[in-house]
Amino acid sequence: ERPFTGVLNKEYRPGDYYCIVCDTKLFTDQMKFDSGCGWPAFHTEHYDAAISRIIDTSHGMTRVEVRCGTCDAHLGHVFNDGPRKHGGERYCINSAAMRFEVKQ
Repeated sequence: ERPFTGVLNKEYRPGDYYCIVCDTKLFTDQMKFDSGCGWPAFHTEHYDAAISRIIDTSHGMTRVEVRCGTCDAHLGHVFNDGPRKHGGERYCINSAAMRFEVKQ
């Protein structure tokens, strides 16, 4: 997914983000922040997500890929430049990997 093209990048209504493949809750609106990276960014994963991490050395760089802990679907990457008050991580997640459900 190219930056600034995903439908969930500018989504800020109250609600929850689920894995598009298996419907596991990954994040809530309270975990989202505008990092300016062009993808939906979150500082914390939902406690039910159990997101797995894999070292990714593709494209001439080293990154940490994140995958759904339930179905192993690719979600995006995690970086160590997020908000310090929430632990310093920034989950950079593809809009195409998630479904958003507005809180009623």
